[in-house]
Amino acid sequence: MHSTLIVARMELESAAEVARQFAAFDRTEMPHLMGTRRRQLFSYRGLYFHLQDFDFEDGGERIEKAKSDPRFVGISEDLKPFIQAYDPATWRSPADAMARRFYDWDAR
Repeated sequence: MHSTLIVARMELESAAEVARQFAAFDRTEMPHLMGTRRRQLFSYRGLYFHLQDFDFEDGGERIEKAKSDPRFVGISEDLKPFIQAYDPATWRSPADAMARRFYDWDAR
């Protein structure tokens, strides 16, 4: 399994709408097509955290293919009024918003 954590800015008042949009997206086949196992959204003092867990038996190719799907493009556009880049001066793609893991522990 692989996890990603996206960090951005979001006003607390937008949380319900962002959750609604993701709930609709997650009822489609898109999470399965992308290999998404779990999605969790968090907010803290104007920050937005989007934690996703993926199955990567194919090296992430499923996610790359999904990026051109109209449903993926659509939710990305629909969320723009609610979620802003953490640092707009350096943001070019979602990869610029991903936190870097520096420690991992598992009880297995």
